[in-house]
Amino acid sequence: MKPEKGSVKVGDQLTVDISKIVPRGLGLGFASGSTFFVALAAPGDRVAVRVTEVKGNAAFGEIEEVITPSARRIKPPCPYFGTCGGCDFQQMDYEAQVEAKVGIIQDCLHRIGKIDYEGELDVIRSPLEFGYRTRAQWHADINEHTIGYYRRSSHDVVDIEQCPIASPVLNQTLKELRDTIEWGTIWGNRIAIEAANGDDGSVSIYSSELTIPTQEITVAAAGERFDYSAKSFFQGNRSIVEQLVNAAVEGASGETAIDLYSGVGLFTLPLARKFKKVDAIEENLEAVDFAERNAKRAELTNASFVRGKVDSFVREAASASADFILLDPPRAGGSKDTIRNIARVAATEISYVSCEPSILARDLRWLIDWGWSIERITAIDMFPQTHHVETVVRLKRQ
Repeated sequence: MKPEKGSVKVGDQLTVDISKIVPRGLGLGFASGSTFFVALAAPGDRVAVRVTEVKGNAAFGEIEEVITPSARRIKPPCPYFGTCGGCDFQQMDYEAQVEAKVGIIQDCLHRIGKIDYEGELDVIRSPLEFGYRTRAQWHADINEHTIGYYRRSSHDVVDIEQCPIASPVLNQTLKELRDTIEWGTIWGNRIAIEAANGDDGSVSIYSSELTIPTQEITVAAAGERFDYSAKSFFQGNRSIVEQLVNAAVEGASGETAIDLYSGVGLFTLPLARKFKKVDAIEENLEAVDFAERNAKRAELTNASFVRGKVDSFVREAASASADFILLDPPRAGGSKDTIRNIARVAATEISYVSCEPSILARDLRWLIDWGWSIERITAIDMFPQTHHVETVVRLKRQ
């Protein structure tokens, strides 16, 4: 007897064939009239899945047993994989990870953005698959004296001895923190700790609950040198930063460029070598201080740094003109009004750098509706072993 459509319920166990990986890094399959989304799957797996959540005809589940492993499935090298919430692609070989990320971008463009992009989607692979992360956010449980990352799908802390995607310097720092934290002096139950390491092995640590001073560190990237600290943002995979910057600014030149969400100047400095004038806008005051210092050391006097919200700046700049606009927003993207005002600036080209394909697809739909067209899309694997991917989209005015 054929099962009734959408008849599955929480606790059921079914056999599911995984056809592909979709946004959020979940494996897609079908069983008993329901669409299944399965964590930690690989395309081509046949798995026994226990249903954990049901939403209409969509069922979410955990793998109870890998019945027939995919040819792309490998043994995860990390002993915490599946428990720690940091990585969700270690079960796949690297080429399968990259293919999955391209598929995620394409899925978001088509399903969320209703965008039929017919061009080639360029892919830049990370030179390092492990040991690449030079910045991390750790969590500490004061009662349990544990420090590491959140457990998958929870806010419980997994005590991590060694993280295979973190740099050796950060792994050593994590060990030292565990040995030296004075647990009894910390107020509250849990704290967050930001950490980053410089080229010389120095480490910057920031936590509002710890008395550790936050040092400044220096890194070389994309032909420039940048000072920053754990209080400000910088890309966490420096082995591929140069390719990211090239994808975002290559071929651009002219009179005026605008760099939105400019941080410590990662894109501002390269733009200042291509344009006569660059306006950089950043809300994080400490990041702006670093950006000004970085530009001064590079002897670039044609970059102006604005301390303020991007929303306010583009609202006032909507009637202005620029040859080139670059935006690298946080994961949540920009508001609809912000994207509308960016679209209204009399510019000839936009470069959109995004770490969240679903939000990128939403914003691209708005830009297309307001007179822009996609010229090129590049997927950059800044985050091996996870489903996250950086995407650079170059747009021209229609």
